[in-house]
Amino acid sequence: MRFKALELIESRKPLEVKPPQRLSDIYGINVFGYENMKAHLSKEAFNAIQDSIKHGSSVDRKHADQIATAMKQWAISMGCTHYTHWFQPLTGTTAEKHDAFFEPDGNGKGMEKFSGNSLVQQEPDASSFPNGGIRNTFEARGYSAWDPSSPAFLIDNPSGKTLCIPTIFVSYTGEALDYKAPLLKALNAMEEATVDICRSYFDRDVRRAHASLGIEQEYFLVDEALHNARPDLVMTGRTLLGHAPAKGQQLEDHYFGSIPERIHSYMVDVECEAIKLGIPLKTRHNEVAPAQYECAPMYEEVNLAIDHNQLLMDLMERIAKKHSLKVLLHEKPYAGVNGSGKHNNWSIITDTGVNLLSPGKTPKNNLQFLTFFINTIKAVHDHADLLRASIAHAGNDHRLGANEAPPAIMSVFIGTQLTKVLNDFKKEYNKIGRPRLEQDLKLQIKKIPEILLDNTDRNRTSPFAFTGNKFEFRAVGSSANCANCMIVLNTIVAQQLKEFKSEVEQLMKDGETNQNNAIITVLRKYQTKSKRILFEGNGYSDEWVKEAEERGLSNIKTTPKALNAYMSKASKKLFTSLGIFNERELEARHEIMLETYVKKIQIESRVLGEMATTQVIPVALKYQTELAKNIDSLKNAGLKAEHYKTQMDLVIEISNHIKAIKTGVDNMTEARRVANNIEDMHKRAIDYCDKVKPYLDLIREHADELEFMVEDQMWVLPKYRELMFAR
Repeated sequence: MRFKALELIESRKPLEVKPPQRLSDIYGINVFGYENMKAHLSKEAFNAIQDSIKHGSSVDRKHADQIATAMKQWAISMGCTHYTHWFQPLTGTTAEKHDAFFEPDGNGKGMEKFSGNSLVQQEPDASSFPNGGIRNTFEARGYSAWDPSSPAFLIDNPSGKTLCIPTIFVSYTGEALDYKAPLLKALNAMEEATVDICRSYFDRDVRRAHASLGIEQEYFLVDEALHNARPDLVMTGRTLLGHAPAKGQQLEDHYFGSIPERIHSYMVDVECEAIKLGIPLKTRHNEVAPAQYECAPMYEEVNLAIDHNQLLMDLMERIAKKHSLKVLLHEKPYAGVNGSGKHNNWSIITDTGVNLLSPGKTPKNNLQFLTFFINTIKAVHDHADLLRASIAHAGNDHRLGANEAPPAIMSVFIGTQLTKVLNDFKKEYNKIGRPRLEQDLKLQIKKIPEILLDNTDRNRTSPFAFTGNKFEFRAVGSSANCANCMIVLNTIVAQQLKEFKSEVEQLMKDGETNQNNAIITVLRKYQTKSKRILFEGNGYSDEWVKEAEERGLSNIKTTPKALNAYMSKASKKLFTSLGIFNERELEARHEIMLETYVKKIQIESRVLGEMATTQVIPVALKYQTELAKNIDSLKNAGLKAEHYKTQMDLVIEISNHIKAIKTGVDNMTEARRVANNIEDMHKRAIDYCDKVKPYLDLIREHADELEFMVEDQMWVLPKYRELMFAR
């Protein structure tokens, strides 16, 4: 298959893709968005759904019927025959169950029908999705419920179009079985806390606020023929074997380089289809590693941005097939070169158009900026382990701290200018002490200087970096559903803002008559408490690991241990107090994440065992046999042992590698059997991490040595140089 694949690649031609002259002409044409709603809905129904989108009010069933009828008419006019509730179960992917608009009318004919009830609610099987024990196998009922804040859209397949309605997914007893339901709760909590502070201290005109998110998606592309010739890529998304090529990324010639023609055709195709779906893709470029790329959209409200990213990943995979390519979203598909992340650029925007993480030109604006800036840092400091847990999974363990991505140590980078601002902010206070209020107001607020956008260099080694007017959470993995980390981030910020408001109000009750003084006092206290989380240096360095330990910062390198943060007393109190999760939901998610980790490592170990036994060892034996024949021929020719010593050494070396691989596979299988007998899922995950996973590296080491030794024509698996450079 390897050589057939390489021959096939030679015949590949870029597909012709004809984008419109202006992408704006096709933007959102497959979305039942504002313009389509306005065109198809009555004024009453249009106002009802807009009020739901903007203010979170419920859409009553009368209006739901009108909206459903209009949505059906629009979808059918676009060539649609089916609809589905599109939701995000805890599998990490999306789910859909298609139903036809068609229904018999009872008179031997049919009609197209779609009711408000069908729009608002459906009953997918809840027992067949991960539920962490919330549902028994025989308890099948679950509910999907319409999310009006994320518009319905059409998925266009060659065989037809389907109307997709974004929904939440909950159990029969009401527990969340998806990412969207708790995300919406977290975003609501964050909005309430933000609006409360803005209206109380800075701007009474603020009525609403939303978290904004821009998601940079990194990915690899490989020809589908080469991909299909690699069982590990097919089954796990990453190469479990593969000797490093002579040329990788060391020349740094791929990053921002000229995009290959075939890849460019794919990118244009993805962009056009994404634009039709209202996904505002803006950027495309080559990434650092060979065959690695990135695309990024404009910023959107968090819920919509996450829906769009989930949809984009699905779109990328489907369009790749058209181009005879395979998109690799795994965090580390190739050893020895950069892995892929999904940088989450997060900020908070008010309905008055103000980015609360954007520094201003006036003392008042900068005090508002510092309020949200320092509170966010404090939230990360207090819940660093939980934030680390939110991006923990088997794939990301290969990437974090691998000298190309942020380390597993959570820290915040703010840059030299803002470091100076915070230091001055604290120094002036210490120097001045507590003068009378008028003088304090004059000196303290006006001591906050004008802070410029993009005021510092960017630090690519920081997991959580401030980049001018937003925080960039760089540690998120490329395959992840960003809802997981956004649930945590928005929840901890919401809780922190509530605590801040409470402390400011308490100071004023205790006699502080100047509101600004109270704000500044609390902010300075937070600044001191969270100082240890700030780090401006090289996060890849060994020195930082030592320094972080001295500071008391956690360095949790593996998923099973990282996930413990969800079960801490502080985390349970955090989530339950804000109504994001109840304890049962939290425990279920912890169980699901552990079980997913176990299954991922289990699959990898089984695939590697099969590849080693059926592909690597047989090829090595075949080559060893050829060497033995050569030795015999030299012996028969009367040559002395010194003339075939090299061949003998090779035979012995190959035997040693084969033995090590076979022993490794046997021991790995036994370790897996022992781990599978452990009832407690956390202990089982630890066992898979500590006892099973190490064999993956051990077996690989010997298999990669054999790849380097065995005759190229005999090696059956596509090599790294082909996977990364054959286009």
